[in-house]
Amino acid sequence: MSSGLRRLLAALLLALLATAACQQRAGDGGDDGGDDGRGDGGDGLRLDQLLGELDDTGFARAAAPRDFDFPADHGAHRDFRSEWWYLTGQLGDAAGRRYGFQITFFRFALAPPIAAGDASGEAGAAPSRWRSSEAWMAHFALSDAAGERFIHHERFARGALGLAGADRDAHGRLQVWLDDWRLEHRGGDRWRLRARHGELSLALSLRAQKPPVLHGQRGLSQKGAAPGNASYYYSLPRIAADGELRIDGQRRAVAGSAWLDREWSTSSLDAGVAGWDWLSLQLDDGRELMLYRLRRADGSATPQSYAALIAADGALQILDYAAVEWTPTRHWRSPAGRRYPVASRLRIDALGAAIELRPLFDAQELSGALHYWEGAMVAERAGAVIGRGYLELTGYPPGQH
Repeated sequence: MSSGLRRLLAALLLALLATAACQQRAGDGGDDGGDDGRGDGGDGLRLDQLLGELDDTGFARAAAPRDFDFPADHGAHRDFRSEWWYLTGQLGDAAGRRYGFQITFFRFALAPPIAAGDASGEAGAAPSRWRSSEAWMAHFALSDAAGERFIHHERFARGALGLAGADRDAHGRLQVWLDDWRLEHRGGDRWRLRARHGELSLALSLRAQKPPVLHGQRGLSQKGAAPGNASYYYSLPRIAADGELRIDGQRRAVAGSAWLDREWSTSSLDAGVAGWDWLSLQLDDGRELMLYRLRRADGSATPQSYAALIAADGALQILDYAAVEWTPTRHWRSPAGRRYPVASRLRIDALGAAIELRPLFDAQELSGALHYWEGAMVAERAGAVIGRGYLELTGYPPGQH
């Protein structure tokens, strides 16, 4: 894809984000079944199209390792063009029902901080409260395993008028929000999530059970060959979660485990990268596995693909991705015609015998401004569950065989 087309696609999404706040106030921002008015067969946009070769003049680049500072780095990094707070997890209730959940906040900069700060209206006039250099998108999804239902919502807002943002409250605590979807860092290892859309709501108290894990080279995660085609990337790979889920008019106490990914960058993908497959897996023995395959159009992995094993004590072991065997065993085709490899066999020497990865159910595709498959899954060996996690599949166009 040419850099000019990438710029056009990004501009279209940013324009959508920048104008959607009024729709949100009118209550027209939700998506219950994947049809957001574009039609289920629409191509939409893809995350990989927003992380490629765009004009990055005035933005910082992830070019070298840096010292991370927590809790400050849980907050926004506005000198970079994009970042996200990505929380996924699996929950169970007293009746044995299983649920997966995802809530993600995406921040996109419309202009570099200097340009945004220099912009002004009429001479001597106070800056408009509508003025914003940021656009926000958020996704909230629930996977109901028993009913094989995937419920997802999508919202957009400008970073103005209190509609969305990432700032500290009066008590100095970080809060990331879009409308009434809110992730809060309560201090130390404690977090809180609140999200509600119509009759669906999720309220969780969260406690990180391991310290932040810095991926790549002390947090510098190289995504392409060129200098600066990288991100700063860390995870909280195991978070105890308990709270309340409201669904089908009932309130259900739930508990389980979650995973938080934090990443920020300006330009992170090389031309020729069609998408990625990302896996987070919490093993029952206390370890976690994270791997991602950056895919070319022919399905092959780029040299920047990554695999890491996190020990029970939180120590990170970066694995040789070239030695990873990650083989699809079953595909699912969405109503929009996208063919996703939803089940696979994974062989990594550090894990011993091969494990089978399968989704709680197949139909876990988000279809809105962005189209991607994000699903709760289990890992099995010899028919026994040995771990649970999430799988993300992006960059699969309609009609692909």
